[in-house]
Amino acid sequence: MMLVVFAVTAASVILAQRNIATTVKRDLERQFQSDLAASHAIQQMRQAALAERSRALARKSRIHAALEDDALDLLYPSAQDELLDVRENNPSQIETAGGKQIFHARFYRFLDGHGAVISPTDLRQAGALSTAEERQLALGTAPEKIQTGYLLRDARVGEEDMDEIIAIPIASTENGGPVGALVLGFRPIDVPVADNNSPTKSGIWVAGHLYLPGLDNSSREALAREVSDAITRSQYQEKSFPVDLNGQPFLGFYRQLNGGSGYPPAYEVGIYSLTDSLARQRRLLWQFTGVGVLLLAGAFVASHFLSVQLAVPVEKLAVDSEENRTQRARAEEALEVTHEELQRSARFSADASHQLKTPVTVLRAGLEELLAGETLTPEVRSEVSTLVHQTFRLTSVIEDLLLLSRMDAGRLKLDLSPVNLSQLIEGWLDDLDALPDPLSLNIETDFPADLFIEGEKRFTTLILQNLLENARKYNRTNGRISITVRTDDKWVHFSIGNTGHTIPDDAKDHVFQRFYRGVMGENLPGHGLGLNLARELARLHQGDLRLISSGNDWTEFELRFLLVRLTSEKSIRQP
Repeated sequence: MMLVVFAVTAASVILAQRNIATTVKRDLERQFQSDLAASHAIQQMRQAALAERSRALARKSRIHAALEDDALDLLYPSAQDELLDVRENNPSQIETAGGKQIFHARFYRFLDGHGAVISPTDLRQAGALSTAEERQLALGTAPEKIQTGYLLRDARVGEEDMDEIIAIPIASTENGGPVGALVLGFRPIDVPVADNNSPTKSGIWVAGHLYLPGLDNSSREALAREVSDAITRSQYQEKSFPVDLNGQPFLGFYRQLNGGSGYPPAYEVGIYSLTDSLARQRRLLWQFTGVGVLLLAGAFVASHFLSVQLAVPVEKLAVDSEENRTQRARAEEALEVTHEELQRSARFSADASHQLKTPVTVLRAGLEELLAGETLTPEVRSEVSTLVHQTFRLTSVIEDLLLLSRMDAGRLKLDLSPVNLSQLIEGWLDDLDALPDPLSLNIETDFPADLFIEGEKRFTTLILQNLLENARKYNRTNGRISITVRTDDKWVHFSIGNTGHTIPDDAKDHVFQRFYRGVMGENLPGHGLGLNLARELARLHQGDLRLISSGNDWTEFELRFLLVRLTSEKSIRQP
């Protein structure tokens, strides 16, 4: 009997150890993925804002003229004035709360039609770079779309430095082909963390070099080797792996940042300390081992008195069961602590978006105060007005990100009630009639009056607004918009189609991804959040949004809501 009990207990302890290790690893990977996803969302938002601003710089007429007329001696003198507001040494620059100039370049360079660097004559205005650093900016040919990468700087002793670079094509005014490119270099953004004591550290790996401030040299070199080996062995663009740094265990993770770019592949690298988690795992293991010891002791006592009193093993079994319940309660308390830690990580994305509101508000207030002055020239006043408009657009992006973060964390609760879909559509059409229509669009509608759906009016209006504005924004001159609504026993099917450039086949699977713009949206305002936000809200309403077709000058989406039939006494939701 003792041998049987010992074998069962040993097997139970081994299985418990494996289950604990698996559970802890899974929980850590989920928390780690949540932290990196929040960081990646903020970086994508910043890159989208920088890319939009950089496109405007690449369209400057004086820069075009210097490149197209091969007057390269006039290129940098012309760009000195055109690019004044993006240079880091501009005394009128705006800083963030952390003191880093996230929208001002440390340097700029031009590439010719073959992708080679055109060196400036005056490094004070264009930003100093060594010959080796300038060589890293070159491309095989002039790019046809925006390229992103990371530049390894010639660091001073004991320091490390790296710049994020964006190469913006400069198109010919005659044939539309690339005649060169503008390359801007920015400091990598420092993403704030919700907890200053967070064990997560992140950096950037490129060409075997790891930029990760806050990590000592030996650990950074060891981590760089581990990442290089992991990337070489794996064909995946993102992966997690274990790593030891200075005798301490960490969970590592990498994700490619610039897929499809002409610059060398760059990866976001993060590490998560496993010291506390492994200590918690050992404590749980000792608790389970203690339970096993208690079981063995109980079995020994039961076998000793079995020949004397058969009731004793039964009583002992009751005692052991109570002890098991106590141990289970302790384990559940430990799991509850882990759950709270995961919830804090889920709140990080929402907190980060919320904290971005303050610097944008301060920026807008400063620009409006500057605009109210009487000393500005008409040209400067026009530029300041444009910047004020951009702050409102940035605020809109932050609001969308905050709403998406609430949905990701499961904290957005809808108060569903009957909503008159017909009135919402008619209201938008009335607003459209009041706006200028430079495209001379023809709008065709076919929907019944007083058609009710189950939803929340605020978010239902936001879904329709995103779809209708997309149909207008991506249309063509003398184009057409078609709005059709049909019903069946359970659903309301809202279809909206528009003429204009169609979505390429290789982009159709990505149109609902966040920050995805594609070829169609490169020259149009926006940040690639509208369709993703509309689909997530539609699914919260128990409906859906999908792309029906896109081809032959016609693109059509279908939105689905639950149908509500109203009677004289109450509304009836269709089962």
